[in-house]
Amino acid sequence: MAFVSRGQRGSGGCYTFSSRPRAVGNRPKYREPPAEQTPVSYGNIMYDRRVVRGNTYAQRIIPTVTQSDRVEIQRQHEASRRNIGRKRAREQLGSTTPEPLLGRQHADVQTDRYLEELSDVIEVKDTVCQTDEFLDRPPSPLFIPAKCGEDVGTQIEDGDLFDFDREVRPVVEVLVGKTIEQSLVEVMEEEELACMKAQQRAFQELRNIELMEVQRLQEAERRRKGEKERRIAQQREALRRERETAEKVAARALGQKFVANAMLTVFTSLRSQGFFYDPVENDVRTNFLPWLMSEVDDRLLKKEAARRVLDGLIYEVAKKREEAFRERQT
Repeated sequence: MAFVSRGQRGSGGCYTFSSRPRAVGNRPKYREPPAEQTPVSYGNIMYDRRVVRGNTYAQRIIPTVTQSDRVEIQRQHEASRRNIGRKRAREQLGSTTPEPLLGRQHADVQTDRYLEELSDVIEVKDTVCQTDEFLDRPPSPLFIPAKCGEDVGTQIEDGDLFDFDREVRPVVEVLVGKTIEQSLVEVMEEEELACMKAQQRAFQELRNIELMEVQRLQEAERRRKGEKERRIAQQREALRRERETAEKVAARALGQKFVANAMLTVFTSLRSQGFFYDPVENDVRTNFLPWLMSEVDDRLLKKEAARRVLDGLIYEVAKKREEAFRERQT
């Protein structure tokens, strides 16, 4: 179907356009799904990756830059680093506040003429000012293209192009359905979480009871083990004492038997070696007998000397008488 359009210039010099009225073409109410459409799994919208979270203005968009732009960006970075270095150098070379005295500390004080309230939130206000580029030259007139073609007009009644109630009904139905579905899913999730928490609480209580029972059994086993070890230690101590007593008794009997036999031998040996003696006998043997023997020796020596003298005298007398007898015979 062809339509004729016409354009004309009005009395005020403005260009207008009009065309014949036409009916709106029939179009489907909803979009047709694609040929291969995968089933959509509806869930919690808070875990949907397609939902943008946080501040959308803070998203970093990496532009596609050329080599020249990269060189320019690198040059700007170097210039900013040089500016930061100069600023730090000026801060280091500038005058600094001396260190506080012992027990005192510095405090920031406003020394301006008009004091202002310090706050972390900085009030920012945007102000725009636009000035004309050329004040001497008058503004250029508005360009109006030359009229060409034919003017065509159309008449549109209310509701011909767009009926809000009819067009918004599918959108509202979808939104309401999605909201109800999401609410049902969230309610089911809450019920499932509550059921899981109840099961977890019951499991925790059962686990605590079992743990208490295990601890009780372990404590009883520990007490039994300790009692068993104490009894074993006591029995070992009793056996050790009995063994020591038996050893002592056997050693005492052996000692008594050995001492009874060895006492006589020891006393005999000691007596033969002179450790046991009679004082009178010892005095007689050590003092009297040596003196007596010496006196007897002296007496015998004197008697022998007297006998020798007497033998000499007898020999002389006998010799003289023999000589006298021989002289008489001659």
